[in-house]
Amino acid sequence: MEIRQIRYFMEVAKREHVTKAADALHVAQSSVSRQIFNLESELGVDLFIRDGRRVKLTPIGKIFLERIKHGMNLIDEAAREVKEYLAPEKGTIRIAFQISLAAHTLPSVIFAFRKRYPEVKFQMVQALNRDLIEGVIKGEYNLAMIAPMPKEQKKINRKILFKENIVALLPIHHPLANKQSIRLSELMDDSFVVLPKGFVFREIFDAACQEEGFSPDISFEGQDIDALKGLVSAGLGVALMPEVTLVDIIPMSTVKVPLIKPNITRTVGVITPTQRDLLPTEQLFYDFLAEFYAGTTAEQPFI
Repeated sequence: MEIRQIRYFMEVAKREHVTKAADALHVAQSSVSRQIFNLESELGVDLFIRDGRRVKLTPIGKIFLERIKHGMNLIDEAAREVKEYLAPEKGTIRIAFQISLAAHTLPSVIFAFRKRYPEVKFQMVQALNRDLIEGVIKGEYNLAMIAPMPKEQKKINRKILFKENIVALLPIHHPLANKQSIRLSELMDDSFVVLPKGFVFREIFDAACQEEGFSPDISFEGQDIDALKGLVSAGLGVALMPEVTLVDIIPMSTVKVPLIKPNITRTVGVITPTQRDLLPTEQLFYDFLAEFYAGTTAEQPFI
């Protein structure tokens, strides 16, 4: 079994088309077909169901793909580690993150990091909270910025970088828009725009409403924080927001109002695998994260 065969197999599995895989690999289609045939012959199983040049993984092919992904990640990391050992300040960092950290938190720290290490490159992946944890465990990436910090488990290391407040975002003409702070229960008669079930922040929202003794009226659900801001701006509801999403700009026709009861916060941090060491360039960034956010608090989470 050769690494070339494995790479060809993974590309065909990804594209479900031999010719498209060959184009992406910049090799002849016949070469891809031959290597896949040799791999199947060596394994003694069919990895693909064929329909012309279009293909789909067989059940055993899907199992093989999941196993081989982990192995190839280790091989790629080993090659990167050798290169970065001599020059970690010129390596590549693959980091995953949540959408709520995309507008301010991650860009701010990357900007500061690249002022110190201008030749470092980044490969960034956006994912949901649960997928970030799974990706770190499976070896898809070694670093993930996440909020809130997950519970302790054996396969991930956790480091809290800061805590942030959850605030209310109201239309500018809302009766409570001019208040210095509000209680969540004061919004019980309003319609809310929220993230769907399955998002961890939705769990935080639901728990806060339950604590205050009311079941919220949900008028809109959306998977994008900026879309929810737009709905509030249009006067179609109110929302709770992580304060980090409102750092640079408050949406037009809206007002940010702190919550005093309950005082809702969430932790923002980074997770890494317990069963793998960070690559040299990743370790540089990890150490920089701790330095960058040193001494921050819920009241002042941003540098």
